[in-house]
Amino acid sequence: MEKKLIAIDLDGTTLNNNSELTQETIDTLHAVKNLGHEVAIVTGRPYRNSKQYYDQLNLGGPIANFNGALCHIPGMPDWDGKYHITLDSEFVLDLVAFNKTLPVDYLMVEGMELVYSNMEELPECPYYPKDQKPIVIDKNTKLKEQPTAVALFSDVEKQPEIKSKILDRYDNDIEIRTWGGSFPCLEVISPGIHKAKAIEHLSRYFGIKQENILAFGDEDNDMEMIEYAGHGVAMKNGIEELKNIANAITPFTNDENGLAKYLQEYFDIQDVRNRA
Repeated sequence: MEKKLIAIDLDGTTLNNNSELTQETIDTLHAVKNLGHEVAIVTGRPYRNSKQYYDQLNLGGPIANFNGALCHIPGMPDWDGKYHITLDSEFVLDLVAFNKTLPVDYLMVEGMELVYSNMEELPECPYYPKDQKPIVIDKNTKLKEQPTAVALFSDVEKQPEIKSKILDRYDNDIEIRTWGGSFPCLEVISPGIHKAKAIEHLSRYFGIKQENILAFGDEDNDMEMIEYAGHGVAMKNGIEELKNIANAITPFTNDENGLAKYLQEYFDIQDVRNRA
């Protein structure tokens, strides 16, 4: 079998409904890695909120954050495959001001090191650690680094209105992606950024053909990645739009180790399957 790149989304795909990695998933991904394939997390989360899973998996190798705006290997700042695409600071501050006219519950501005918010205290949410203390931001804040993304949290039914108003104001200067599961989020990033950009970059870096990319996802922000991959797999619990373009659908959900079981079958990993 030729070398594969396995690109895995986190929420709703690799993680269960309690935002946890099961031992079966960890063992399966290690088994795939030991077969000589590359495994990369490709997530909408910033690195600070995916680090625990990167460390727990302990696979090494790259991770793509912010829906593909950042691709890096933690602990290797000089890795020659790293890229980081940021937003213009003036645009971000204008959006922070414009946000006051939108039905948004709270806003987060994400950088590599710093987190800004329009709230002093963050609601309890799996995407931000309980001890996370953001810097309160307004239109006059002097940003200490170029932001990578702006996350707007609101009820799902309010998202179309929010997205429409932002696009009317900024036209094609931005990209808006949806993620967050039980904590719905609209993420604003630079134009042309999506997860497919990350897996295309990684496949070229590792010399892996497009046809040898396996990608797994469940949400709107996985669409381009699933479509680009030679073998795009939608989770059983994924949205219908994603299932419609996928090459395959997992027989089990993320809460039933669906990713692990699919990989066990695909790569004929008997030892993990027999222990599960």
